[in-house]
Amino acid sequence: VQLQAFGGGLVQAGGSLRLSCAASGSIASTNVMGWYRQAPGKQREMVATIAAGYRTRYEGSVKDRFTISRDYAKNTVYLQMNDLKPEDTAVYYCHVDRWGDDYWGQGTLVTVSS
Repeated sequence: VQLQAFGGGLVQAGGSLRLSCAASGSIASTNVMGWYRQAPGKQREMVATIAAGYRTRYEGSVKDRFTISRDYAKNTVYLQMNDLKPEDTAVYYCHVDRWGDDYWGQGTLVTVSS
């Protein structure tokens, strides 16, 4: 399984970005896909995940601003990020939990200027 993420960039506070991550290989609908992020000097943290039946989880600070979605036919997961804040600045990684095996994308940098 390989994951390729797109969509990072530089945006002003209050702006929006949409990340996408395409997975190659066999991904089942029951495999959880998600986004994590790592800010400079901080540990990687979960941002949002989406499981079978479109069940979603969000980190508290993004819950009302970010939306995760998934196209099962395309093995692609998206993260719509609205009302971005400087504290959202980080490298964002897509992730797949494939029956207990973890797969990570290469990361895409999101920089939010104040």
